[in-house]
Amino acid sequence: MSYKLETIPNGETLIGEGPHWDVATQSLYFVDIDNAVLLRYDYKQNKTYSARLEGENFASFIIPVEGENGKFAVGCDRRVAIVAWDGVSPSAKVARNAYEVQSGEEFALNRLNDGKADPRGRLFAGTMYNDQKDLFAARKGELYRFDKGKPVALIKSDIGISNGLTWNEKAGKFYFIDSCDYNVKEYDYDLETGVASNPKIVFKHASHLPDGMTIDTEGNIYIATFTGHTVYKVKPSTGEVLLEIKFPCKQITSVAFGGPNLDILYVTTSKLNDQPPPAGSTFKVTGLGAKGLPMTKVRI
Repeated sequence: MSYKLETIPNGETLIGEGPHWDVATQSLYFVDIDNAVLLRYDYKQNKTYSARLEGENFASFIIPVEGENGKFAVGCDRRVAIVAWDGVSPSAKVARNAYEVQSGEEFALNRLNDGKADPRGRLFAGTMYNDQKDLFAARKGELYRFDKGKPVALIKSDIGISNGLTWNEKAGKFYFIDSCDYNVKEYDYDLETGVASNPKIVFKHASHLPDGMTIDTEGNIYIATFTGHTVYKVKPSTGEVLLEIKFPCKQITSVAFGGPNLDILYVTTSKLNDQPPPAGSTFKVTGLGAKGLPMTKVRI
């Protein structure tokens, strides 16, 4: 298969993450985690806007809030904050805090990592141990479900680095990555209740650390690898690797389908530990012959 890689303008980050394609604005929202920066790539303008999130150390994901224009759910340390941003201004502010998890002293070095809304708008987000000396030193992470009007629900504990999330609504499946396990787990998923059960491993790699993830209309999952220069397209029912999308940088962090026809794969990367250019760039991949599903705004 012939695909094409291009970088988007001004999409450079230290640790790019959390890409979310917003159909309404035809924009790709994403974050630069350790710089607490929010970014928006405007498809029609072919221009990227960025904003520093005032008073925060981290911004780990960004998801538009349903029914509230200019408001976003953003992961800030161990809080889910509602942030006000017009998508253009160079600064953004926390309007209110919606949730906080792991408030105890034993979790002082933890922070929220990847987060995404399920097809009904429930927020799923997890934590990780964030000691930069050794991110793999402790399995103190947890995965949560944030359902509007209900208490926070613990989905899974004993997590190293809570990462990629995606759903197959038609098949009733939920996919989750704990990067420290080097695999992707598939769960049975009850869309009415948000309950995930019966996990099984559907993809495992011996050396490439899996990170973010998305899905196409045919149910194939796309797995970014933080140590592998590669996004893997995998058929979950068999574990077969259908395609390896190669990049000119090592740390591939996350993926999301976007564009007017949802047939462009947007890919964030990292330049952590002085990786050379084009590390940290945000890529668009065309010519894949696949389409994604519309991403859901969060109800919060």
